[in-house]
Amino acid sequence: MSSKNKFGFAPLETGVTPQRRDRAPGPMGAAVREAAETLQETTEAKVAQRRQNAEDAKAFRAAREEGRVLVNLALSEIATDDLPRDRLELEAVAASDEMEELKASIRERGQKEPVEVYVGPDGRYQLKKGWRRFTALSQLQSETGEEAFATIIARIEPGQADRIARYVDMVEENVVREDLTFAEMAQVAITAAADDGVDEVDPAELVNRLYGALHKTKRSYIRNFVFLLSVLGDALHWPKEVARNLGVDVARALRKPEEAEALRAQLMECGSPEAQNRVLAAFLESSKGGQGAARESAAPKQKFEFFIGKTKVTARDGECRIVSERDFATIPKARLEEAVKAFEEALRGGPRIR
Repeated sequence: MSSKNKFGFAPLETGVTPQRRDRAPGPMGAAVREAAETLQETTEAKVAQRRQNAEDAKAFRAAREEGRVLVNLALSEIATDDLPRDRLELEAVAASDEMEELKASIRERGQKEPVEVYVGPDGRYQLKKGWRRFTALSQLQSETGEEAFATIIARIEPGQADRIARYVDMVEENVVREDLTFAEMAQVAITAAADDGVDEVDPAELVNRLYGALHKTKRSYIRNFVFLLSVLGDALHWPKEVARNLGVDVARALRKPEEAEALRAQLMECGSPEAQNRVLAAFLESSKGGQGAARESAAPKQKFEFFIGKTKVTARDGECRIVSERDFATIPKARLEEAVKAFEEALRGGPRIR
């Protein structure tokens, strides 16, 4: 094919090879491209930051709603009059050497453990956990006047918890951290039973709900002290000084109202914890002596023993003892009374036990 076109001539041969145009951006183009890349990176970073902020905000709201956020509250914002404490001698605790040690620790290292508060009926914050820390900071602020001791790190209870749940929270913290006496633990049950916001009026029944984490033997001891404090009342001036075995044995020996009245009269005359315990021990000895004499003069009693599955039942001397793997203290009192009534009817030939 001819290289000529229709006009009869071909392109001129100049002998120069044409060069491709340099497409590299100039200074202005490079600046524009750099700015665009930077803007894209910044936009992506902002989008990622906004996404992270949204996730953080969501996590923070969830933590706040669940009561996991710590806040700084002024001591003046917190009241302590709504929930009774589980110590019988708060003034003595506030002036004790242990309180001075706690104050020294806070003065040197600050408050390490938060207290817990809730919103009371009047809208004010009420103290639930951390009475000793609250008292230590209050004393330090009063003694030094320093602003560092005018606030307290606190966790706010979310929502409106059940009143009995607040008692449980309070006592569980102190049972774990402090060496509470059985009298103090019994006093909490008595106080809670008298609380209008609690649906249970029997302090012995409340023991299982307040101290469900304790072993059933300890709960039995607490119920004995509940009975002892309820029967003797103010006549027992130093309940914390009553040893566990002494208190439990006296509670079990108190069977008649006249015995309780006589014991109350003797305790009212006591001027010291030692005298009080001597009176309790003397009552216990006289009670044991009377029971021993009655057993010697009485005819021999029959003993009945049988098993229901793995449960062993022993009846002797007017008493019935049940040894079982099941904790009967966890069963409602009304249900137990119904079972005992059905058992008595069965013994008399009535309807069979179901």
